[in-house]
Amino acid sequence: MKVRILVSFKDSVLDPQGQTVKNALHTLGYGAVSEVRQGKVFEIDLEGVSRKDAESLVPEISRRVLANPIIEKFDWEILKGR
Repeated sequence: MKVRILVSFKDSVLDPQGQTVKNALHTLGYGAVSEVRQGKVFEIDLEGVSRKDAESLVPEISRRVLANPIIEKFDWEILKGR
């Protein structure tokens, strides 16, 4: 089973890289862009794990290893057909 985990700053945390990208997009004429938030993407293969087990394992891995829970949030999904 393959899962994708998206880690990004919490909404209340300043994202300087996202702000830099937004400014660059505005400079290039993309004024419709109102906000950019950057983040990290992890794809993890889990072997011999049921969907139920993944539903507890993936958040644990995300909280303990992939995201800093003080300033970051995460979301995840099971990738279909992989």
